[in-house]
Amino acid sequence: MTSADDATSDDLTFQWDAAVGHLRGSLATSHLAFVRQSRPLGVLNGTLLLAVPSTYTKDFLETRAREEILDALAVAFGQTLTFAVTIDPSLQENDPALGAPAGSADERTDSTSSARQLPETRHEPSHRRPPSHDFSATPPRSPAHRLDEASRSSADDGVVPAPRRPSVAEPAPGNDPARLNQAYTFDTFVTGSSNRFANAAAFAVAEAPAKAYNPLFIYGDSGLGKTHLLHAIGHYAQRLYPGIRVRYVNSEEFTNDFINSIRDDKAESFQRRYRSVDVLLIDDIQFLQGKKETMEEFFHTFNSLHNATKQVVITSDVAPKHLDGFADRMRSRFEWGLLTDIQPPDLETRIAILRKKAGREHLSAPDDVLSYIASRISTNIRELEGALIRVTAFANLNGQPVDLPLAEMVLKDLITDDGDTEITPAAIMAQTATYFGVSIDALCSADRTRVLVNARQIAMYLCRELTDLSLPKIGQIFGGRDHTTVMHADRKIRELMAKNRATFTQVTELTNRIKQQTRA
Repeated sequence: MTSADDATSDDLTFQWDAAVGHLRGSLATSHLAFVRQSRPLGVLNGTLLLAVPSTYTKDFLETRAREEILDALAVAFGQTLTFAVTIDPSLQENDPALGAPAGSADERTDSTSSARQLPETRHEPSHRRPPSHDFSATPPRSPAHRLDEASRSSADDGVVPAPRRPSVAEPAPGNDPARLNQAYTFDTFVTGSSNRFANAAAFAVAEAPAKAYNPLFIYGDSGLGKTHLLHAIGHYAQRLYPGIRVRYVNSEEFTNDFINSIRDDKAESFQRRYRSVDVLLIDDIQFLQGKKETMEEFFHTFNSLHNATKQVVITSDVAPKHLDGFADRMRSRFEWGLLTDIQPPDLETRIAILRKKAGREHLSAPDDVLSYIASRISTNIRELEGALIRVTAFANLNGQPVDLPLAEMVLKDLITDDGDTEITPAAIMAQTATYFGVSIDALCSADRTRVLVNARQIAMYLCRELTDLSLPKIGQIFGGRDHTTVMHADRKIRELMAKNRATFTQVTELTNRIKQQTRA
């Protein structure tokens, strides 16, 4: 067999086209457009060199689409390859079809534009009418309004449907720099007594950026919907104010972006990218802990945006006063606007979440099954939805209807009565390594043999489902991988469980072993 290094130009083009074809099944059409801008130059020592027309396309391939591309290369070339990307501006000049979709991130955020009209000051969350326009008001630096569970009235008990809102159309590729998940909108967010105030505050901010609450600080355990609200704010603001500049970023990406800007001597470009937006949505701020220079940069970014009457929304697993390692001046700024927490959902909300999940993904599950799952899993929405996926996947694989006896059988080992048992990533990795006959070091390595890729992705999926760890934290544990790698693994295993009996069996057996070890 001819190795990739020895491939002719025609062979290389053919194999790259095959890889791109394979990517149709794993990337959205708008994202595939970036891959199509690439041209293969050659393979050297197991590395495919690609040329692209812009920095933004290079960053997209190296971060957001990296795992999908590596999988596609392994299939198309018949061997494990990595890839490197170089910039060739002439590609865009020679072939107009290769232009970045509706402008790159730098083109959109670094360019000078006229001030956008934003709404007048609002002091209460409102769901009734779009705000009028006025750019003069500045947000007060009053002590934070605290909306903790203890202060909420009994009227908040139970579940109410989310207010009707204009549906958010899928943005064109040109809106991609906002980096918003299309599934996370206000319409898909299930409200209950545990999250109603956070939802109302988020909606008020989306209606009136920098006028209602600035900053908005949402805190609570992982897996309760904080990230969902961040994306929903971005979508709704874009819906109300076409052309508004929104950027979503988690703290890991902010850190990496900052480090790369220093390395590449592009600090000014970094600052323009983050300080020229109208709405900055930053997720999991707690992961900036211990990163002194990055925290200092974020401090100045926050000040710049706030002084320019731009909206900042922050999420964390704890309230500002409990953010260890953060300077007092930064914690105090987080409390300038509104603090609101999200608690674990009550039973009615959990049932509503499952019903929404089933409807959105066309999963057939009767009410008694939804009630059973909701009554047995109470603290983590990801585990809750994961249980529903397991039940429907098993039924699909075996051609059986989804009913209560089947749900009880499938979940008998997943659901335990020991609510205090904590599953750790170390336990998941150890059991996964033993099950597949590999080492823990190999799970964290860059090795991409088929067995290791499968084992690694299942371990990531289980960490996502069975622990409270965020995406960046899981990626860090698995050899410092990007959070998008974890997202890809989670999505891929969920899909395989519904159509591949071997994958379903592997996940089920591993879950049982992990639960048994934890209870021992």
